[in-house]
Amino acid sequence: MSCLRILLAILLPPLAVLDKGCGAILVVILLTTMGWIPGVIGALVLGSMNPA
Repeated sequence: MSCLRILLAILLPPLAVLDKGCGAILVVILLTTMGWIPGVIGALVLGSMNPA
């Protein structure tokens, strides 16, 4: 995970997982609406996963 992606995950969580697919974006948006911290954690976890 690059430094730019980590910074993007902290500032704007849904944009950090934009290339991971529709499901990941939806999960991060839902987490972000429940609170900023869960959205950031979700974006960091989903962003650090390698593509299959």
